[in-house]
Amino acid sequence: MNLTAFLRLFRILLVFTRYRLDQILAPLPLPWYMRLLLIGPWKLYPAPRDLSRGARLRLAFENLGPVFIKFGQILSTRRDLLPDDIATELAFLQDKVPPFAPAEARQRIEEQLGVSIAEAFAEFSDEPLASASVAQVHSARLHDGSEVVVKVVRPGIEDVIHQDIQWLYLAARTLEKVSREGRRLRPVEVVRDYEQTIFDELDLYREAANASLLKRNFQDSPVLYVPKIYWDWCRHKVLVMERISGVPVTDIQALRAQGTDMKKLAERGVEVFFAQVFRDSFFHADMHPGNIFVAHGSPDEPQYIAIDFGIVGSLTPEDQTYLARNLMAFFKRDYRRVAQLHIDSGWVPPETRVNEFEAAIRSVCEPIFERPLKDISFGQLLLRLFQTARRFNMEVQPQLVLLQKTLLNIEGLGRQLYPELDLWRTGKPYLERWMRERAGPRHQWQNLRQHMERIPPLLQTTHRALDNIAQWEHHPRTHRKDALALRLLGAALIALGAGTLGADPNTWIQTQPIYWLSLAAGVWLVLRR
Repeated sequence: MNLTAFLRLFRILLVFTRYRLDQILAPLPLPWYMRLLLIGPWKLYPAPRDLSRGARLRLAFENLGPVFIKFGQILSTRRDLLPDDIATELAFLQDKVPPFAPAEARQRIEEQLGVSIAEAFAEFSDEPLASASVAQVHSARLHDGSEVVVKVVRPGIEDVIHQDIQWLYLAARTLEKVSREGRRLRPVEVVRDYEQTIFDELDLYREAANASLLKRNFQDSPVLYVPKIYWDWCRHKVLVMERISGVPVTDIQALRAQGTDMKKLAERGVEVFFAQVFRDSFFHADMHPGNIFVAHGSPDEPQYIAIDFGIVGSLTPEDQTYLARNLMAFFKRDYRRVAQLHIDSGWVPPETRVNEFEAAIRSVCEPIFERPLKDISFGQLLLRLFQTARRFNMEVQPQLVLLQKTLLNIEGLGRQLYPELDLWRTGKPYLERWMRERAGPRHQWQNLRQHMERIPPLLQTTHRALDNIAQWEHHPRTHRKDALALRLLGAALIALGAGTLGADPNTWIQTQPIYWLSLAAGVWLVLRR
């Protein structure tokens, strides 16, 4: 441990003591030696009055700086793991930190671009527009007259992140070892997800690529505008993007003053969400109000503007299908269907008893549906589902957590704009249309063509495997030894192919070329001499 790391640990312990975070750990079933550690010097400090445990944790993260602020923000999305009071408080963490010096910003930009600021920009403002944990943003103008913003990663932030993440891993591993309740919270998994997220955010090329794809998905769309990326001036630590002009979505007074149709604006937010999730399978996963604006003009046809594309999510076709069917089954109160879909999708173990899982889902969701549909929260519904499924050993995938977080943001924003927003009425037609298209002959034909394209390389692989088998048969020692194993392999391939008879029709249509080959190869291996 070097001196810098030791001083950082000392700083963390001071903040731990100041906010009496030992009281958050005390209720956990810790072993005796950990309880002895809790009887430390921090007991001499009184607990901050009029502050909940969530507020104390939030303030501690803010005091520990950018890495812990970002960690707390990501931790707040894991409502399937954290108590509601802590998750809600962490959601208020402000990603606003003091800006670094303009000279440092200029130096890093010039290092990345390989030219001077004057060569790259006709104008460059030293006063940052915004300053956050990982980067800060300056306004500028290109020599062709384009108004842009320049995002630059904080100098030295990589070393700080590496150092703090090691301490987070140490704390997470310790918690997993000493507490069964700690293991349930999966702290190492949470830290690992955070590590991947924050290092992805450090690569501004990745953010630029995310913005570019999202812009292509909504090209000429009347509901969402994505700023242009100036690729010639983008690097791993510098991003140059079109500067937008709009009304912050939280400025309700300004939106009303320009005559914005608030009902349509709220409904278009839902439309944007469903289009990203089900049409594109690529969604902006950091759509908090600070990243959303409303374009000036056309108040009767309001258009959103999105910025900050460091965190995005995507779903596999299987996740899309099962998510859509789950939502439809939920609102039909078909809880057995919901339980069976979770098992079929592999979200919960296959040995899960459907009746028990169905009863657990019903006990959680039935009270929710006693309210009017317009008052039901999609995001809370998914959250309660994840919390219930966790009891049945459901492994919540990171993309589903991002989806739930995004849905909560969109839903909260929509009802802030238009309190009477009925999310289900707005989203249901889109969902039903998507499901009809997925089940339609055109989509199935496209799937079949994609799988047919895989057949030639699969045939070549099968041919090589059969040639190898034929060569083995010329060796007497190998023949006797492997004959039974090859027939068992053939029987397994036959079972794999035959097993599709009871499978989901959509799944069978998409994969039948592979299963026909499995059947053929299996029969050949069993019947060959």
